[in-house]
Amino acid sequence: MARRRSGRGPGADRALQHFKTEAMRQEGYKVNPEQPDDVKYEVAQSLGVPLKHGDNGDLTAEQAGKIGGAIGGSMVREMIRQAQEKLSGGDSGGSGR
Repeated sequence: MARRRSGRGPGADRALQHFKTEAMRQEGYKVNPEQPDDVKYEVAQSLGVPLKHGDNGDLTAEQAGKIGGAIGGSMVREMIRQAQEKLSGGDSGGSGR
């Protein structure tokens, strides 16, 4: 199967990784900036979901959704916060801190 291209350049990918890292840190998770996607294992453990490296075909859709919802919800909240800050004229040009 061919790998899909995101259409983003390397700078956008780095910015997205940084955004993920900061959003999950604000939620209290320890995030390795070099591997921000690994936070899903910490999220899964905190939710009692048996996520493991490799095949997770035994997880239910509900279990997988709990992990994705926790991570995605954090990112959406941060995007909304940043947009509100920008709309109110409080854009600091950085991560909002």
